Amino acid sequence: MPKRDPRIDAYIEKSAAFAQPILKRFRDAVHKGCPDVEESIKWGMPAFLHHGLMCGMAAFKAHCAFNFWKYKLLFGDDAPFAGEGMGQFGKIVSIEDMPSEKQLVGYVKKAAELNATGAKVERPPARKRALTIPTDFSAALKQNKRALATFEKFPPSHKREYVDWITEAKRDETRTKRLAQAIEWMAEGKARNWKYENC
Repeated sequence: MPKRDPRIDAYIEKSAAFAQPILKRFRDAVHKGCPDVEESIKWGMPAFLHHGLMCGMAAFKAHCAFNFWKYKLLFGDDAPFAGEGMGQFGKIVSIEDMPSEKQLVGYVKKAAELNATGAKVERPPARKRALTIPTDFSAALKQNKRALATFEKFPPSHKREYVDWITEAKRDETRTKRLAQAIEWMAEGKARNWKYENC
């Protein structure tokens, strides 16, 4: 008998009446398609693992959703309801909205195989926003050579921490105070979060 996580039993029991048969049917199809599946809770929702995260399901106030982790490899650009809410099958409000059991079990088998063979989804490289140093910050740095030298040696993440801290100030007085503090700390060779570096 497949191992069932009692937390998922509890999740299904707490779900709205319309959602319970939907979630049970998804769960059963996952176990049929991948008998070795492990159940867990990820991000507060039922998740199914086989050589890593394979798929998950969720119940909301008015609909349910089912999501394959490597859906792009499963469906390409042809996910049945791409762009219509969470998951590849759109907003499911009744059993009739679900794929047939045969289809679903087939998808699960393919997803399990993708995970077992280590297939990877190519993700586009993260685009980093350019760091814009405010004029007042730049001017203050130029007036303190030690602070400027420290800032120039920082990796981009440390520079961004100072810039964000200063630019996120809501009032001019706060910004001025933060700018003075930043210059003082950098003159001492300190990163923005220096207090936590040795914790």
